[in-house]
Amino acid sequence: MEMPISGKETETTPAAPVEEQEKETHTATRIPSIIVGLVAVVVAALSAFYLLRPEPLLVQGEADATRLDIAARVDGRVKEIPVERGQNVPANAVLVKIDNPETVAKLEQMKAAMAVAEAQLSNVLVGTRVEVVAARKAEMERAQAAQVLAQKTFDRTRTLTEQGNAPQARLDQVTDTLHETERAVDQARSAYEQAVNGYTKEERAIARTNVEKANADIQSVQSIIDQLAVYAPVASQVYQRNVEPGEYVSPGVPLVTLIDLADVWIHFDLREDLVKGLKVGDRFDVRIPALGDRVVPVEVKLIATKGEYASWRATRASGDFDLRTFSIRAYPVQPVPELRPGMSAYLDWRSRQ
Repeated sequence: MEMPISGKETETTPAAPVEEQEKETHTATRIPSIIVGLVAVVVAALSAFYLLRPEPLLVQGEADATRLDIAARVDGRVKEIPVERGQNVPANAVLVKIDNPETVAKLEQMKAAMAVAEAQLSNVLVGTRVEVVAARKAEMERAQAAQVLAQKTFDRTRTLTEQGNAPQARLDQVTDTLHETERAVDQARSAYEQAVNGYTKEERAIARTNVEKANADIQSVQSIIDQLAVYAPVASQVYQRNVEPGEYVSPGVPLVTLIDLADVWIHFDLREDLVKGLKVGDRFDVRIPALGDRVVPVEVKLIATKGEYASWRATRASGDFDLRTFSIRAYPVQPVPELRPGMSAYLDWRSRQ
């Protein structure tokens, strides 16, 4: 009886390894499925992330600075240009010297006219010389003596004519002589009184006015001569020299172009739908490719009051309808000495905050 039982146990013992093999085979077939499922989930998640996230809206701007076109206010020939392109010049530095000999000669002429006017004024203020007064007095006394003689001759001739000893024609002749001497006395007396009284206040005013006019003429010509040297209005850098020594220039023609590197800003042309919510004083960061993609914080200080149509778009958008653009000026919060006009700047407008 015991032998059959042990025989059954001996027959059923190999079933355990078969089950373990089946379990290992099932597990091995599930691992690739799990890996494939995980990969599919990751791919789906990444696809959803890239599809649902907002697309960057890149806005490109350009660095700009104050440009000064320095022109002459006088004509002449360029004598000297003591500055070079790219040179940094301080305020009131001489940029161009202009030669105009005619204007210099005119100044000397005006100075001579001034000297004449001053001499005339001095003569008027001093009054009549003593010698002139004495001469006028002697002329008056001589005229009075001639009148006395003419009066005596008239009296004698009239008596003789009344007695019939002198013709009437003689009486008429001495009468005319008497009248002439009387007028001569009046004229000499007026000249003497004029010499004694000197010049009138009107003559003094005319003399002073002539001096003032001569002085004004000198200042006018001097102002032209002062403008023969053209100066830099502010500290800046020489960008262009538009003339060379020896050239003839006219008023209003730009001679030198300056760039004020102390007044540099970033210029953007933004569509009107992007300007919404933007206000003066807002700050954001821009990147400058020319400076190694350096991040520069800027502050909005100017938003154009009127939109304009632009021939180019500041964003990488396509298929939009025509929109007006507004000019924006954003100044660096801190000075950036390396920033130069013409350098590009960009930022993601949607994530600028």
